Amino acid sequence: MRFVFIGSGTLAVLTSRMLVERQHEVVIIERSETLIEQLREEVDAGFIHGDGTRPAILREADPEATDLLFCLTRDDQSNIIASLVARSLGYRRVVTKIEDPELEHICAELGLAGSLIPMHTVGRYLADMAEGQDIIELSDILRGDTRIFSFRANAAEALRIDALSLPESARVICVYGKDDELRFADPDLRIQEGDVVVVLTRTRSLKVLRERFGPQASDSQHGGGV
Repeated sequence: MRFVFIGSGTLAVLTSRMLVERQHEVVIIERSETLIEQLREEVDAGFIHGDGTRPAILREADPEATDLLFCLTRDDQSNIIASLVARSLGYRRVVTKIEDPELEHICAELGLAGSLIPMHTVGRYLADMAEGQDIIELSDILRGDTRIFSFRANAAEALRIDALSLPESARVICVYGKDDELRFADPDLRIQEGDVVVVLTRTRSLKVLRERFGPQASDSQHGGGV
């Protein structure tokens, strides 16, 4: 697989190294030529010198050949702009890093379902640890080719769960509604616009799920009526 990173902070470099170790192709977009020269010694990746919010630079990174774009600069607004430009250029999947939690609902309204708030994730982890809760990593639970897929429902996906057009090897396990309210899946549960739907599936079904429920999917692909 091929992954493109905008920014070269700690999170971007760490993730890049892990992906390279797993034999994936990695490209890093960075404004600073000095940083690029330093990173060449640390990460076996391709590099593009330039501003990752600019359409010309994102085109140079080749949207059609890229499986996932990570927008991981230190500036929330730059990450949001880069994500929107990337989506307009045809990048299939985009992860948008934001540090300000107040921007999360803006990302949702803009259709940036892959928003990431690192400090929130770490904070929840530490709070659970402080309370003595048993911290279980997803990697300890998901065995073999089992995978988790999630998407934010749009108006066309405001259906009962059993009306969603899912692959045979995929099942909805829960839905997060307003204010992150958890609702466990049952066939009669109706999904509301804006809900986050969590699906348990197998690797072979991920491509179909991304095509049907990813940001670039058309409304006609999202299932039948209620």
